[in-house]
Amino acid sequence: MQFTRLLRNRSVTVEEMSQHAGTLTGGRAAGRDVVAIQDTSELALGGRRAAAAGYGIVGKGGAARGLLLHPVLAVEAGSGALLGVVSMQVWNRAEGVRAPRRQRETKAKESQRWIDGARQAGAALSQARSITAVSDRESDFYELFARRPANVELIVRACQNRRIETSAQEAEGLLFDFIDGQPEQGRFAATIPAAPGRPERDTELALRFAPVTLRRPLHGADPTLPETLDLTLVDVRETSAPAAGQPIHWRLLTTHPVATGPQARRIVDLYRQRWTIEEFFRTLKTAGFDIEAADIGEPQAMINLTAAAAIAAVTIKQLVQARDGTTDQRLGDAFEPQDQPILEAVSARLEGKTQRQRNPHPKASLAFAAWVIARLGGWTGYYGKPGPKVMRIGLDQFRAIKYGASLGL
Repeated sequence: MQFTRLLRNRSVTVEEMSQHAGTLTGGRAAGRDVVAIQDTSELALGGRRAAAAGYGIVGKGGAARGLLLHPVLAVEAGSGALLGVVSMQVWNRAEGVRAPRRQRETKAKESQRWIDGARQAGAALSQARSITAVSDRESDFYELFARRPANVELIVRACQNRRIETSAQEAEGLLFDFIDGQPEQGRFAATIPAAPGRPERDTELALRFAPVTLRRPLHGADPTLPETLDLTLVDVRETSAPAAGQPIHWRLLTTHPVATGPQARRIVDLYRQRWTIEEFFRTLKTAGFDIEAADIGEPQAMINLTAAAAIAAVTIKQLVQARDGTTDQRLGDAFEPQDQPILEAVSARLEGKTQRQRNPHPKASLAFAAWVIARLGGWTGYYGKPGPKVMRIGLDQFRAIKYGASLGL
């Protein structure tokens, strides 16, 4: 009942939760090279009943109703360790007639979220050594590059076959045609992670890269934007067709300088960290919280629940990521200082006599906490690896223990 009242309290807002989470993440990011990954996910909450409750359209066809979530997550560039939420937007799509897309300014479109995400990353992560904002094809629009913060570099997977300036003999060309005509500049081996309908596979990727000068779009672009933008295009594609699924082919537009093969490879490696946000959405939806099954008829309360669950899902993802000790993260990346003695006391109680029943990780590490949380969630230490559901159950148990400790019980 208290939690329900909290969700319906008008003083509780996504903006406040986002700002608090961003402040904590900014502290963890200080002095690090950080990748700020942003993406949008639709939360399908029903059909006619959800429509009657006031939920807007999501998905194709207009039958499904729900909310949209757009988080920005901070990941350490070197290790891939998830540091936390930078910012997030949750909204209910409004009904009604709107002006044609090309007649509306960007701030009146949903695409404004990409610009806001980059701006919020620049502000929240200002103490980081470097910030690279990474996003997929939906974010490929001219204004995002033109209005990026000075302290934020961009890597965007290209969607539009844009007009570019070419040689003096040709007034302009097309982006994709230009890079397709460039010679290969290197190959490297890579492992493509498993996804629904696609097993993990080892493959070979070919690289092409070149500086490009984009021309401002002829239609719909703000005429006050610069007429041209100088970027680099990094093209990476599989050299052979996989047994299942489509071959990898990414065209990556970046503000980073790229003059050598290793620099181009780094752009690809930074973009590949975007997979973290896909795993985060999976944790929030099917693998951990099942947020789309929440039966809340009031959109504003559901918006607040989504924001709170998103912050919790990041912690779950951090614990799953840290369980093997490979990210070398500190305990403070996900827990408060006063949590450490409680975690150590619980660990001592949970440890058994055999080596596999003992916590193998340093006490101040996030891996140490992941072992404790997994055991509280029902993992025995013997079979398999603890996943998001186990971590969620264990984290609930830990919070109950922490609350009891605060009462002196």
